[in-house]
Amino acid sequence: MPTNRRDFLTRSAAGSALVSMPAFLAGCSVTPARSPGSATPANPFLNWFGVDQAMLQQVLGELSANGADTAELYFQHNRTTRLRMEDSMVNSANTGIQQGVGLRVVVGDQTGFAFTEDLTLPAMLAAAHTAASIARSSGKAPPQAFDSQGMGELYTVRLPWSEVGINSKLPVLNRVDALARAADPTVEKVTVGWTDADERVLIATLDGRLIVDHRPMTRLSVFVTANRNSESRSGSANISAREDFDWYTPERIQEMVNLAVERTIVQFDAVRPPAGELPVVLAAGASGILLHEAIGHGMEADFNRKGTSIYSDMIDKKVAEPFVNIVDQGNLAGKRGSLNYDDEGNACGRTVLVEDGILRSYLHDTISARQYGLAATGSGRRQSYRFEPMPRMTCTFMENGPHTRPEIIASIDKGIIAETYTNGQVAIGAGDYTFYVKNGWLIEKGKITAPIRDVNIIGNGPESLRRITMVANDAEMDVGGWVCGKNGQRVPVSLGMPSVLVSKMTVGGENVG
Repeated sequence: MPTNRRDFLTRSAAGSALVSMPAFLAGCSVTPARSPGSATPANPFLNWFGVDQAMLQQVLGELSANGADTAELYFQHNRTTRLRMEDSMVNSANTGIQQGVGLRVVVGDQTGFAFTEDLTLPAMLAAAHTAASIARSSGKAPPQAFDSQGMGELYTVRLPWSEVGINSKLPVLNRVDALARAADPTVEKVTVGWTDADERVLIATLDGRLIVDHRPMTRLSVFVTANRNSESRSGSANISAREDFDWYTPERIQEMVNLAVERTIVQFDAVRPPAGELPVVLAAGASGILLHEAIGHGMEADFNRKGTSIYSDMIDKKVAEPFVNIVDQGNLAGKRGSLNYDDEGNACGRTVLVEDGILRSYLHDTISARQYGLAATGSGRRQSYRFEPMPRMTCTFMENGPHTRPEIIASIDKGIIAETYTNGQVAIGAGDYTFYVKNGWLIEKGKITAPIRDVNIIGNGPESLRRITMVANDAEMDVGGWVCGKNGQRVPVSLGMPSVLVSKMTVGGENVG
């Protein structure tokens, strides 16, 4: 029985504070946020709010008082800064803090969940009591002591984002703006966006695990508009990672800007391909969005547990050719979708979904793993402390195959390459999809002959997976700032793949007589 913030605060004696603040701000008439120069402690929940192990035991005891198969407390403190530059001027800048704790208890098929922004003991006990009201079995004792898990090393940073001032970030935005304007005389408008986040998480579980994780994140984007002979074209590029400020090297920034400008300028010479069923080459890197949306979601265990995924009865059955291998791996250093631990406190690792064309595994959170009698795959993720975890992808990709990109292109008499994507719709259960291809190329008689733009590709994920007839050896992870939406929750992800040939897709181009 999930409890929203308003209902919970109305029904509980949680006190008057909606957002708790560090002791050094108490009583001051200021917004409850730290100054840009004040460092976040390794465990702000202990340093600022006095959330020690005795308090965790007490709250977990209340949460599991009526019984529990599993339960956890998920504390989150996230400081995010956003900047936006347009017409060579910063027109938007803000910093915000999100913090609180989500309390979840699971008994059989029932889940009790509540959250509070007030990190005082009375407020957390009231939230725990609300969540625990779903249970009807005998109580379960909280852990007598916690086993502190080691801090992961996937995204260690030299300087936390909470300590990087605006004066350090503005030169990066100015550089992107100047590089884009100088790249081509047709460029008339440039918009630059910046986001960084310093997130701290504390997870305490009923089985006695205690996890502290520091999760940095940054994203830089550029949107370009060019004008030639009164025709306007636009394009963009962005890069994102769990890295610190030093990640933004001159070379990385230049490469992002070049990509955005090239994607824009090439559209002036682009044509529309013929409409109909054509072979389609999914270009390496960003085409992983199709793998993620049209195929990956169907391999998340909750859809299969409910029987809504086409893969529900396909474990150990053939779903693709033997040279197709698909992996979800949450422990890739620095990647946007990576996590030391998932949001249930399970270590993230490598899950082989498709091995040599055979479906081998789903992505499991704690609930689905228990129901399947398997170990969790470190796939329990949530948008924030306000949400319950569920099975989600992290870094999803297809591995290299036995072919080469030139081989694939040479094998096609008439088809297209789909290179960059904007917008798309997917029916997760059946896997039917439509994607809008922003940039691509026309292939005629085994050669690339012209750029294409603004094309729809339509298909079915499982069917397209079966129709992959060639996989190249040029796999790459895209570094874009991808965000995955599911059941109203959004989480950062990474994705990638090599160039692959899908023998047939419906292409929405021009009908030629």
